Amino acid sequence: MVVRNMRVATRKTSTTAETLLFERLPDRLFAPLSSANRHRYWSLLCYLHEKRFGPDAPLPPSKGFSVREIVEDIEDKLHLQDIWETEEGCTPETPINIRANQVFKRLEEAGWFRLEKFGVEKRVSMRPTVNQFLVVLVSFAETGPIFLSGKIRSIDLNIQQVIEGKAEGDTLSETAEQARHLLEHVRNTGTNIRDIMEALSAETTTATYVRRFFSDYIEQVFIGDYRELRTKEHPLSRRQQIIRAVEEVSSSDAHRERLITWYETKRCTGDRRKAEMLFEKDIHRLLELNRIDEYLDRLDEEIRRANRRALTYLDYRLRSLRPVDHLVKLAIATALEGKLPELSDPFPPGDMISGERLAAPRKTIERAPPSSLRRERPSEAQIARSRLMLRAREARSITPPKLAEFVSGRLACADQVSSDKLALTTIADVRAYQALAGLGLAMSSGSRRLQLSATAMVKGFRVSLAETTEPEGAPIAGRSFTIERRKTSVEKAR
Repeated sequence: MVVRNMRVATRKTSTTAETLLFERLPDRLFAPLSSANRHRYWSLLCYLHEKRFGPDAPLPPSKGFSVREIVEDIEDKLHLQDIWETEEGCTPETPINIRANQVFKRLEEAGWFRLEKFGVEKRVSMRPTVNQFLVVLVSFAETGPIFLSGKIRSIDLNIQQVIEGKAEGDTLSETAEQARHLLEHVRNTGTNIRDIMEALSAETTTATYVRRFFSDYIEQVFIGDYRELRTKEHPLSRRQQIIRAVEEVSSSDAHRERLITWYETKRCTGDRRKAEMLFEKDIHRLLELNRIDEYLDRLDEEIRRANRRALTYLDYRLRSLRPVDHLVKLAIATALEGKLPELSDPFPPGDMISGERLAAPRKTIERAPPSSLRRERPSEAQIARSRLMLRAREARSITPPKLAEFVSGRLACADQVSSDKLALTTIADVRAYQALAGLGLAMSSGSRRLQLSATAMVKGFRVSLAETTEPEGAPIAGRSFTIERRKTSVEKAR
């Protein structure tokens, strides 16, 4: 049930992303970043983000900047950039002030800037969605090594706040996002390591290889506290406590009702089903922290492979760079001193190329052809015994359709029936009785997981345990249970 809800929620999220991206962003926003001068346009946007529109920039005027100010900023940046490629009539020979106006017009037409008239003057601002998107791009470009300790500690504290009732669904949702980003970073780090090692293999000089290995590999994509991940002092050692806390939130009726009510009120505008789906989705993301050991083991293997590859490469390069110049000078000095007999060459005596030095031809080994397989036809007694075993296994197997058929036949037109009224005439009836007793125990337990697994077996009915036990002489000893028909939405409306 949870998996199905998760798939529906994922499908809805994907559909929302497909339809909302260009409702929030202008259609031609990516045009400058896909042109021949995309690197220069991106450098300009980063410069304007830092100086005018970013969170670290001074507070902008309420009506926006004047066009002259933005054009002057673009002109200052163009002075420091390389020569631009010829594009849409803008050539490198064009005067710098004209080029700055052309760049401003291109960015304004693409949707990066918004022009508003205040009297006779035009003012420049950036739409909130575009500004937020630019912040995300800059943050993504500047992402460096992360420290898992801070993220795990934040997740742990937030879950404790939810259990203690000091936080609501907003904290649970934010914590689920943190857990998702954490697992994605650990999972993607292994792929980043493979990409960097492939790029390093194209380097020609040893010095460049060493410099890029320690700057790109160690400093940029490595997890900051990777060495402490396996120690007891690292907050990651509390992941099992976090998982147990999440399971407590999921299985406790009080916590579930409180949090689902928050989702229903704040995020789903009264849609109870959607609120339950969002709650289960966030719980599933938090429970995925249980797989972090699997991701870390895979990351360890990638790091060991990258280290072995780098050490092998460096060892080869150091061994191959022998002091050839020194050997040549020593040979010349020895020859000038008349000590030629002491000189030796690296070749063994005899011909360098001869028939004796060639590899021996490959010998083919003649193998006898395999004998044909013997075919043994089973006897009629064996076939009958096999069919009998299959029928016995089929009679004892319980599936949701079989269980629903058994319950439907026993309920007839009644709404409920107790276990002592069930007539058991065949082995299949006994197996169905045993399955219903087990489902009653699971559905009456306090474990949310057992309840969800039991729900997959019951189709159109519900099993609940009774307080009494089966009377003496009953076919199966245990607690009594009651089977109750589930009412459809039409019946509930009546």
